[in-house]
Amino acid sequence: MAEIVSTEDTLGGAPRIEGRRIGVHHIAKRVVDAGESPEQVAADYDIDIADVHRALVYYYDNPEEMRQVQAERQSVPEGASVFRGPEDLDSKTQSEPEA
Repeated sequence: MAEIVSTEDTLGGAPRIEGRRIGVHHIAKRVVDAGESPEQVAADYDIDIADVHRALVYYYDNPEEMRQVQAERQSVPEGASVFRGPEDLDSKTQSEPEA
């Protein structure tokens, strides 16, 4: 059972599932914002369903911190190439090399 941790050297200090680069905001974006099921998110990230629920509890228990994380993510300058989370891996690995 993983805990929710924050370390400056991973995801810019955003809260995440211990031992993974899966931020609380990644899970909330999919479950809360996109309406995906916690079971599907757990399967996609290969994590326990309990970790998804633990991340959602953290999200709801810490609304100010989550607003700050969201604000920081939205303040990235347009056109900047930024790795934002596990979902970015698919788009980066499937893209064509630049000429």
